Amino acid sequence: MQHSRLRPYFAKLLGPAGITLDGPNRSDPQIHDERFFWRVLAHGSLGLGESYTEGWWDCERLDEFIFLLLRSGTDGQVSSRFLAPLRDVAGRLVNLQSRSRAFQIGREHYDKGNDLYQAMLDSRLTYTCGYWKTAQNLEQAQEAKLDLVCRKLGLKAGQRVLDIGCGWGSFMKFAAERYGVQCVGLTVSKEQVALGRELCRGLPIEFRLQDYREINEGFDHIVSLGMFEHVGYKNYPTFMRVAERCLKDDGLFLLHTFGNNVSIHTPDPWFHRYIFPNGMAPSIAQIGRAAEQLFVMEDWHNFGYDYSLTLLAWYKNFNEHWPELKNKYDERFYRMWKYYLLSLAGAFRARNLQLWQMVFSKKGVGGGYHSVR
Repeated sequence: MQHSRLRPYFAKLLGPAGITLDGPNRSDPQIHDERFFWRVLAHGSLGLGESYTEGWWDCERLDEFIFLLLRSGTDGQVSSRFLAPLRDVAGRLVNLQSRSRAFQIGREHYDKGNDLYQAMLDSRLTYTCGYWKTAQNLEQAQEAKLDLVCRKLGLKAGQRVLDIGCGWGSFMKFAAERYGVQCVGLTVSKEQVALGRELCRGLPIEFRLQDYREINEGFDHIVSLGMFEHVGYKNYPTFMRVAERCLKDDGLFLLHTFGNNVSIHTPDPWFHRYIFPNGMAPSIAQIGRAAEQLFVMEDWHNFGYDYSLTLLAWYKNFNEHWPELKNKYDERFYRMWKYYLLSLAGAFRARNLQLWQMVFSKKGVGGGYHSVR
């Protein structure tokens, strides 16, 4: 099918979603290159993201375009019909998140540059969803989230806490300063370790450049904030067994993760190639199977819409600081990073993706666990 013949096909497809090609609304895509249509038809989400990065189309409200696309279900009609089955087979055959691949995400995403994340995130460098229940800005939302985690765990001074996927140490620093706990943090990013140690100097906090599968020691509580997305479905049971063996019998384990409405076995191709290599969001069923016979699920909290607000705040910071960042990162990177932040914002707003916080115990909290919100 020629490019010119694909335009009316796409126009008809997008119409029910409230999207008009080259239309007047801020959510309408403006097509600059007619090859866009074949690219998307042949390569689905990969073609959509790559064609945007290459400047083949623009959209003033990219997040709203993605929201409308996903909310209407139109995305399922234009996804790749040729490559998806092959990717699914590959995802089932290969452990994309094996020990030998564990540090890839650190090198390719988290080590991109501390300057980028310092420009984009809040002052604590919290690279996970904020809690906007009463917050008016990103700083307040991230502090509310960190305090929410501490209260859900019932932290007490002198306790020892393991943070699996600790980032630059925002949770550990907050918990040590406000609740008087000691923390050990695991990350696969050299840049996070270097800056994190500097930011947490003088506090009872230890950073380790270490894969989660290697740790085997006891802790009063365990947290994992935004790291489970890098574990992969083949390794969910292993991750849960590691948490179970390291958690004291009366401790709590809080897992904070993206959530998917369906069980998947392979990463989104665009995000896998350009943003989060080997990353995938778990489903309720996948988490449940992995935790079975290991934990009692005490609490399950979904505040996925808040991630849309968080991502928009990150994009605002990134965009405002671009004049100083562009000396190091080129225009293609700008478009790629913009697409990453705003397409995810649209996906969370459409509720295609969720943000879950789960609290687990090993034997059930005596007298019952009292949910914290």
